[in-house]
Amino acid sequence: MIDRRTFALSSLALLGIGIPGRAQSGALKLGTATPGGSFPLYAAAFVDLVKIIDPTLSIREVSTRGPSDNLRQLERGELDLGLVTGEVLHEALEGIGRPQTEAKAVVAAFPMPGMFAVLPESRYRTVGDLKGRPIVWNPRTSGPATQGRYVMDGLGLDTERDFEPVYTETVANGPPLVIERQAAAIWGGGLRWPGFVTIAESPRGARFIAPNAEEIEQIRAKHPFFRPLTVPAGLYRGQRDPIETVGTWSVLMARPDLPDAVGRRLAAALGKAEKGQLLPRQLAQSTARNTVAALPEHGVLQPGVRAHFEEQGLI
Repeated sequence: MIDRRTFALSSLALLGIGIPGRAQSGALKLGTATPGGSFPLYAAAFVDLVKIIDPTLSIREVSTRGPSDNLRQLERGELDLGLVTGEVLHEALEGIGRPQTEAKAVVAAFPMPGMFAVLPESRYRTVGDLKGRPIVWNPRTSGPATQGRYVMDGLGLDTERDFEPVYTETVANGPPLVIERQAAAIWGGGLRWPGFVTIAESPRGARFIAPNAEEIEQIRAKHPFFRPLTVPAGLYRGQRDPIETVGTWSVLMARPDLPDAVGRRLAAALGKAEKGQLLPRQLAQSTARNTVAALPEHGVLQPGVRAHFEEQGLI
């Protein structure tokens, strides 16, 4: 039997992708988040894929406090790449509570449909049922916490005043609080979000609460950047039906002065993997089509990425 890396390298060779033998000096730094969330998993898969396709483009993961921290470090030039949630990106592009960002997008990472997880035996059935209850919003500066604030605001609720907020040090600290009944629910976002997986795979299992159809319209009326998203049936143990909710796309961003040649190489590497059907599960949504659709305009793209897309007839 051959290992997965040997198989991948063979597949790339068949696609005509060169395999240079020397890695570049000075790895690019990719900001992730605290342990236990989707960003570290995505970043690890991204780094591994680029290492196989373009070994001279070295990238290393850097643990951070989350999307807002990643964006600040990108703008200061302390990171080269960083994962940012759609809510944080919206604020940065619109200059809400901060100057407009000059950071640019490399690729759409994955959609983040938001919802609550509770224990199946709990009496909570709606968002309103959770008012006044201890709710885990995850670390205060995390993507789920930011998303939760926006979604609740769209419903005329405040995460601080209308709930008993619980903020954890890391994303991984949250699920045990629900499992051990120290919190009524946890808010999370994503497809196969690790926190939800932890609860669903526990002996008690999980049940999910999302905004209903009327609430989705209410949220999107106040915050139009949210999109209707669906959590497919069977994504979590015990989840038999699809779940309709709202959310945004997380995006891999680049520092404002990232060389265009690097952006072009990243886009080319992902494009080759997509063409060869070599995108791993964690990167399955990181396609050129999803990237173009997830961004408000083409000008948000990193110039090297945009040039590659134009050459390929993608925009």
